[in-house]
Amino acid sequence: MVNKHVIAVTMGDAAGIGPEIIVKSLMAPKLNGAPIVVVGCLRTFQRQQRLGIVPTAHFRSIAKVSDACFESGVIHVIDEPAASPDTLIAGEVQDQAGDLAFRCIKRATELAMSHDVQAIATAPLNKEALHLAGHMYPGHTELLATLTGSKDYAMVLYTDRLKVIHVTTHIALRKFLDTLNQQRIETVVNIADEFLKRVGITRPRIAVAGVNPHAGENGLFGTEEIEIVAPAISVMQKKGVDVSGPCPPDTVFLQAYEGKYDMVVAMYHDQGHIPLKLLGFYDGINITAGLPFLRTSCDHGTAFDIAWTGKAKPESMIASIQLAMKLA
Repeated sequence: MVNKHVIAVTMGDAAGIGPEIIVKSLMAPKLNGAPIVVVGCLRTFQRQQRLGIVPTAHFRSIAKVSDACFESGVIHVIDEPAASPDTLIAGEVQDQAGDLAFRCIKRATELAMSHDVQAIATAPLNKEALHLAGHMYPGHTELLATLTGSKDYAMVLYTDRLKVIHVTTHIALRKFLDTLNQQRIETVVNIADEFLKRVGITRPRIAVAGVNPHAGENGLFGTEEIEIVAPAISVMQKKGVDVSGPCPPDTVFLQAYEGKYDMVVAMYHDQGHIPLKLLGFYDGINITAGLPFLRTSCDHGTAFDIAWTGKAKPESMIASIQLAMKLA
């Protein structure tokens, strides 16, 4: 009988640190023998083990999740082979690595949509490699939304003490300013409220960051707060959501970190990423909220500069898998 709470872990970009941090994570005491299947290139994992890059493990190839028999020291792999795994070059952008990363996500999404797994934890992919392979997505969030047909979704960055959700992510600042609208802010506040309740916070307290310095200072430094952000907050307050703002962006993240709020709604990518990565780079988790299933990820990139050297730290990957298991 299949465990009802199996997690799928995707390889990410095989030329980066993804394979290494996956093996290190699954051989760590917290996860060794846990109900986890890996979607990735079996020969790449075996090649890294021969090179002494990853800890010793027994890689067992399985055709489907129900074939897994979880036990200590064994990593179950649903093989998604690279085009030419023996020619894969560590630390370099390659189309075969980008295509492999795409296929791993697609395969894992199919497993989640068919309820063979209950959540997905993803190792990092490289956007340039993804595009080189012809898959024109800005990142995991948008790719997963497309594969699942999801319309209302948002990126969450998660640590125990600071949680951030984003109104926009992988777009230029100019485009963000031109496309910012009240409906999107309302949608993200609602996603934040539902997500926090899902992770066990019964009465979430949400803060919305402003767009401009000092949240516009009553229109002195910009009017987006008056015209767009404040009306969205008002609508959500009337719906019973405990949401505050617009809050000055230079102080609201510290206030959340110190416990005043459970989550901050950040307006754009770097506004939310910089404080989160400063305070939780090694244990931060990236979550796509609003999908039909839970998706978590380590909150860092492919780290090509240390790829295949054995130096990659698995803490964020471990934390992302543990959270996926907990919520599943």
